Amino acid sequence: MSENVIGFTPQLAPRSPISQKAQRFTESVIREMTRLAQQYNAVNLAQGFPDFPAPEEVKEAAVQAIRADINQYEITWGAREFRKAVADRFCQDTGLEVDPEREMTVCCGATETMIASLLAIVDPGDEIVVFEPFYENYGPDAIICGAATRHVQLRPPDWTFDPKELAAAFTSRTRAIILNTPNNPTGKVFTRQELELIAEQCRRTNAYAITDEIYQFLVYDGFQHVSLATLPEMRERTITINAMSKTYSVTGWRVGYAIAPSEVTNAIRKMHDFLTVGAAAPLQQAGAVALRLPESYYQKLCQNYLGRRDRMLAGLEEAGFRCFRPHGAYYIMADISAFGFPNDVEFARYLVEDIGVGCVPGSSFYRDPASGAQQVRFTYCKKDTTLDEALRRLGKLRK
Repeated sequence: MSENVIGFTPQLAPRSPISQKAQRFTESVIREMTRLAQQYNAVNLAQGFPDFPAPEEVKEAAVQAIRADINQYEITWGAREFRKAVADRFCQDTGLEVDPEREMTVCCGATETMIASLLAIVDPGDEIVVFEPFYENYGPDAIICGAATRHVQLRPPDWTFDPKELAAAFTSRTRAIILNTPNNPTGKVFTRQELELIAEQCRRTNAYAITDEIYQFLVYDGFQHVSLATLPEMRERTITINAMSKTYSVTGWRVGYAIAPSEVTNAIRKMHDFLTVGAAAPLQQAGAVALRLPESYYQKLCQNYLGRRDRMLAGLEEAGFRCFRPHGAYYIMADISAFGFPNDVEFARYLVEDIGVGCVPGSSFYRDPASGAQQVRFTYCKKDTTLDEALRRLGKLRK
């Protein structure tokens, strides 16, 4: 029958109300565990936000900025004073000079900075190389961009990788590699030698490196943070991402930034503009103050986190976990085999509901859940009293 016959209504094929992209990933497991911790009044060692105050001078700078009526849109790609402070700090840390007018974009946290950067350089069908276990956002980010991911395994206990596996992951379709160092969730700090292997593959395939360096000041045990952009021929092919969240204990402020060559920066700025327009204006003013804190601040920050790490490692091992010692960031990956649970999800549920401590199931950091089925992640960015209470509750596991 013709579709033009009067009274005939063509039957449309049924369609899901949800996009195919949205069907391919779940909500954040980390943030789900925070909600469960709140529901069961558990100590939240799942989500990586500090429960102690930000520096007083940084908070006061934000208050003063609001009182000064800095309440309207800033320049889309960031307040000039904040960009200048970022450029100064980056040069101090790396020796690389950055043009804050042409090579920097301020976004709403490192999370938006990452997706804006990927959208700026990745086309559907491109490939992105990701180390595994990985921070949970990277998979959905690739899906949103229409890219495929190729994974390189980090193997415990030291989270090393096979250089041959790395080389094989780079193909003619590789557009970028995402590198998070110090690493979430493992606490791995990539060495200069490892970075040179990564740089070699980027140069060989003309791929970009997108580096998430948000934990750069939290490095222990004699390890050193090295920015990939400082390696030969990598300045022009690296997008360096960072944010205020972890260094200044203001994860809710959502002020991050990307440093990249000018042509790439122009593309990132366009994506950022139509994603969020701009980061909070008064908090950028406070960020300029934060970035100019004395070196003693960063030294004390690292020293305090090292003490928390050692406190947590000792307590977790006493409770029966086999821990993989982190050399950076503020997370501990732990093996749960000794407790006899069939998988990490059931263990994490038991821990939050019956023991009163929230953690993150390790499977959420892997492409294949079976790879992390006997691992969980704890964070230690908490006050000593919070950690003590968590370890007291975890002591029930021994009984």
